[in-house]
Amino acid sequence: MYKLITTDGCAKRGEFHTPHGVIQTPVFMNVGTVAAIKGAVSTEDLEQIGTLVELSNTYHLHVRPGDKLIKQMGGLHKFMSWDKPILTDSGGFQVFSLAGLRKIKEEGVYFNSHIDGRKIFMGPEESMQIQSNLASTIAMAFDECPPATADRNYIQPSVDRTTRWLKRCKDEMNRLNSLEDTINKQQMLFGINQGGIFEDIRIEHAKVISEMDLDGYAIGGLAVGESHEDMYRIIEATVPYLPQNKPTYLMGVGTPANILEAVERGVDFFDCVYPSRNGRHGHVYTNQGKLNLFNQKYETDDRPIEEGCGCPVCKRYSRAYIRHLLKAKEMLGMRFCVLHNLYFYNNMMKEIREAIEEHRFSEYKRKKLEGFKG
Repeated sequence: MYKLITTDGCAKRGEFHTPHGVIQTPVFMNVGTVAAIKGAVSTEDLEQIGTLVELSNTYHLHVRPGDKLIKQMGGLHKFMSWDKPILTDSGGFQVFSLAGLRKIKEEGVYFNSHIDGRKIFMGPEESMQIQSNLASTIAMAFDECPPATADRNYIQPSVDRTTRWLKRCKDEMNRLNSLEDTINKQQMLFGINQGGIFEDIRIEHAKVISEMDLDGYAIGGLAVGESHEDMYRIIEATVPYLPQNKPTYLMGVGTPANILEAVERGVDFFDCVYPSRNGRHGHVYTNQGKLNLFNQKYETDDRPIEEGCGCPVCKRYSRAYIRHLLKAKEMLGMRFCVLHNLYFYNNMMKEIREAIEEHRFSEYKRKKLEGFKG
């Protein structure tokens, strides 16, 4: 259940009540693709840096170690020792981005595993079954994520099929939640809005899926090659047609600036691999912009990554030491950068929530964006 606490313009401050606790929104979900954050970050670390939701990937966990094994181990929460909410994405994006050879049919998608080449079939029912085995808090509907540049003739039939698939996801989720051996019988379902960069298709699709009364709604198929202007335009056009009394999730976005722009347009949930991926390459976020700790100018810099940062890394270690670890290819350097970046994102969301509550979000956003340019 989603409870809207207050708004500031279109920005929403809410609480999403789930079987695994309350999610304060707007929220950034820390991405642990295969039930682990890349960069040697544990669930204990996630608790320490204020993570509210962890996101794992249906396709990757289905391929390895296998969703049936995870069910046997008591579900994803127990398997990875994490008791807060977990969102699993449907596998659709991976099927369409990783699988070079695939056949899309009405029943689903036939493709080859990117690991061992074995033939796999995934459709709405299979995606729901895998996510039910994982026993995540929130399951995502199975959809097609068309390329950003796809034309109207491709997008419209694709969106229509995604709508039909969503109905099948909902029916299958209801069936699975009623079974005796299902681990999480209160698993929630989010539908996904598609439509490329065509406002009319997006709006029509938003209206249709809103009538299905799902637990939440996502905007998919953005940040896949279109311009930032197009992305913001589509968010602005689409969000008003999605239910205000449900969370809105912008999938796979993005940079701190992207998040601020999307919050201003009414988005509640975010996820992105940027903080961990950049961290693994020595790129760290600060309120004055991104730093590359491989740069020689940090060789004897005894300051933390960011003065005044409350993360466990900044409280104790210097830029010089972290740079040394990175140059020496010590995993600890990568781990420190990822930890700091995730803390930065989680803390920014906390600041955003406070700013909306105090009706000063536009001022907060302005100052934050000015700082990033520094």
